[in-house]
Amino acid sequence: MRVVIARCSVDYIGRLTAHLPLATRLLMVKADGSVLVHSDGGSYKPLNWMAPPCAMAEVAPDAEEVAEGVEAVWLVQHAKSEDHLRVRLHEVLHDSSHELGIDPGLVKDGVEAHLQRLLAEHIHTLGDGYTLVRREYMTAIGPVDILCKDGSGASVAVEIKRRGEIDGVEQLTRYLELMNRDPHLTAGGPVTGVFAAQVIRPQARTLATDRGIRCVTLDYDALKGIDDVESRLF
Repeated sequence: MRVVIARCSVDYIGRLTAHLPLATRLLMVKADGSVLVHSDGGSYKPLNWMAPPCAMAEVAPDAEEVAEGVEAVWLVQHAKSEDHLRVRLHEVLHDSSHELGIDPGLVKDGVEAHLQRLLAEHIHTLGDGYTLVRREYMTAIGPVDILCKDGSGASVAVEIKRRGEIDGVEQLTRYLELMNRDPHLTAGGPVTGVFAAQVIRPQARTLATDRGIRCVTLDYDALKGIDDVESRLF
């Protein structure tokens, strides 16, 4: 990974245009080719970035840029579109490269994969008569976390998140639109949706309800058998 702290300006040109005026920023160039531009605020999100596949070249500034005090220019070009970043470096304060090696990845308890497995094992959590068809039911736009049938035999698509946000509802909506075109899935009636999460944001719940999607709040401890909600006194 290359880490650069520099006074720079950044222009993103492509499907949209965006400009970051001259300021001191952190520039990160990762081994996968991605380039990220960070400020000293805004939490973890970069101000601008280019995701792989892309290529970066350091080019000489043009005459106008030289007159403005630009010392070097990074040109980051996306490989599959005309989108590109032009980063104008006025002053480099720090420039270092580090070999991070292979990262084993973050292991968290309660991630979607664990919730999916537990809910599949306890599919009756969704209601009486529910039966599992399969996990990771593949569609043309990606896998649905769980495909099951309700008590009447109708297909139900279940999208599982740790935190239920609006984008999760949108994702399930796209799956449902596609699945309801499949006569094999709609033989028992229209495919309905369940949006399941440990915590569901009010905005996401409102959008899901408006689209006829049922929301289910998952109790992870109860699913694991650690905490039996039916035997609680409080």
